[in-house]
Amino acid sequence: MRGIFKSLLVLTLCAFLLLGSFSLVFSQQKNPLGQYTTIKEYEKATGKKIAKFNEAPMLAELVKQGKLPPVEKRLPEEPAVVEPAEEIGQYGGTWRRAALSPADTMIHQRLGYEPLVRWARDGKTLIPNLCTSWKVTEGGRVYTFYLRKGVKWSDGQPFTADDIMFWYEDVLLNKEISPTIPSWFVVEGTPGKVERVDTYTVRFRFVRPHSLFLDYLAGPEGPGPNLFDFPKHYLRQFHPKYTDPKKLEEMTKEAKFQFWYQLFSNKASAHLNKELPSLRPWVLRSEPTATRIIAERNPYYWKIDTEGNQLPYIDRIAFDMVQNIELINMKAVAGEIDMQCRNIAFPNYTLLMENRAKGGYDVYRWTSGASGTAFFINQNLKGDSVLQKLFRNYKFRLALSLAINRDEINNLIYLGLGDPAYKLLPEAYWDDKELRSLYEYNPTKANQILDELGLKRDKTGYRIRPDGKPLNLTVIVNLAYPIHPDVAELVQKYWDAIGIKTAIDTVSGALWWPRISASEYQIAAYEVDYTTGRYFLTYSRSFIPNASSTYWAPLWGLWYASGGKAEGAEKPTGDALKLIAIFDKIKVTTDEKQRAKLSEDALVLCAKNLFAIPTIAGYPAPCVVKNNFKNVPKSAIYAYPLLSPGYLNLEQFFIKESR
Repeated sequence: MRGIFKSLLVLTLCAFLLLGSFSLVFSQQKNPLGQYTTIKEYEKATGKKIAKFNEAPMLAELVKQGKLPPVEKRLPEEPAVVEPAEEIGQYGGTWRRAALSPADTMIHQRLGYEPLVRWARDGKTLIPNLCTSWKVTEGGRVYTFYLRKGVKWSDGQPFTADDIMFWYEDVLLNKEISPTIPSWFVVEGTPGKVERVDTYTVRFRFVRPHSLFLDYLAGPEGPGPNLFDFPKHYLRQFHPKYTDPKKLEEMTKEAKFQFWYQLFSNKASAHLNKELPSLRPWVLRSEPTATRIIAERNPYYWKIDTEGNQLPYIDRIAFDMVQNIELINMKAVAGEIDMQCRNIAFPNYTLLMENRAKGGYDVYRWTSGASGTAFFINQNLKGDSVLQKLFRNYKFRLALSLAINRDEINNLIYLGLGDPAYKLLPEAYWDDKELRSLYEYNPTKANQILDELGLKRDKTGYRIRPDGKPLNLTVIVNLAYPIHPDVAELVQKYWDAIGIKTAIDTVSGALWWPRISASEYQIAAYEVDYTTGRYFLTYSRSFIPNASSTYWAPLWGLWYASGGKAEGAEKPTGDALKLIAIFDKIKVTTDEKQRAKLSEDALVLCAKNLFAIPTIAGYPAPCVVKNNFKNVPKSAIYAYPLLSPGYLNLEQFFIKESR
């Protein structure tokens, strides 16, 4: 009996030890979201305490000199708590990058991702950020946000609901600053409204449920991080509602602008105005004309790590201004860039890999947030009714697609690392033979279709249009993206082989958008926005004609984006109009399963029409990371809707120095 009791005691002790070890393992697991809303939430989830706050040595010195208040007074009542991806970081250092222009630094977006609601580090969950919570009521028509109390702008002034009301009343509703209400704020033709409940509470109201509103708040096509480029205490001096008109006119002329709203927009640009107070981890400290642009740590930044260290870890970011993407890649190869994905071109992947040891860096292969090169057939082509009729003929677009040898493109350009084009479809349709056949290489069938369309060949072997003129196509390609010209040259060969003489028109980045917005092109070579997760819906221009940057129909997109009011906008027709109807239905559908089904319907309808002809789906996005640059995940998504790498909590990146 005593032996049995002894055995039971041993088993019980083992069980307790085992359960204790499970509890320990659980408490030590990393938070997949990367960020806790408050200290209380962190302590409840982990059982650990944050007893005190610490700060960077450069800020501690300013406190000692009396130039800054102590860190406890600079932080909000409830700082957000960021869990480092690998380890607690070290303070200090300069993060070296390179950029083509002040806007290309992305200090205001990708590297300054601090929206009201943000995408978590898992890339699929929305979490509070500048708010600590939100509430959705009245069936999805009303959104109430509770702001983080005590957050301060980088100049020490308080951030409150008044700043959001300034953005709403004095920026969004001011027709000189905002001639049209953006479509993300409109449901069934009616703009939303914003109310100030109290100092730290704001409420957004819509006439119908707005199921995508939170997603828009977290991404670049809605207000995103730029909602907080409007500190009222600073910008009111450049607004006629608050400033004497004569004084404002003098300031406008002195800054060499013609109108006050041009001055206002310039002063509200986080990548141009170093005086603009910010809520981001790093704040611009250089003039936009500098050859090396510096952004320095925000002394009032409102996040800490799990040991109470005020973030960010890194003191400053330095951007060397260069003339072209190739120079950025050469700097990476030379080991002169600490961490960068932007403008690291896939055609240089082999070169980057070969020089890793010499440059002291690694090359991470992130998931691309877009497809490989695709060819957008402009449905709004101007000045050529014959060619426009051909472009709007599905059979003609099908012939162009069937003529493309995608396997060859994948092997020659993407080193065989690209996904098949059919993977742009929802996964449930990957085995659909009819849809997959749209992307097969079948030049015989392509020729047959063109013959059936009456596009006969002349003596040279090239085809003739119905009006007797040669059938010549021109593809515009943006020189800022080196991979697209390489793919376009191969496609030029494929289309020439079926009798369509094709030319490539390479344009600079500065000329690209004017050509697109004016619809002055035939076919554009660019990428399909491949982000078909939840955040695809708020950046759906490749599939839905809802923006002037919809490459296959910019004027139809302009019609939607402007509510039909913009000059030159055209109302969509046919399946394009059906796509817009589906999109509008998605916006008011609160049931997630129904919304997912509608999203699938839109993606499949767009694919069937071949408005965009893809070559491959996703491919690896190379990301250069120095060996001593830490807390950067080896696997991530380089997607614009996530404002990547911003969603990874850049403030917890650090430069590890041996001690």
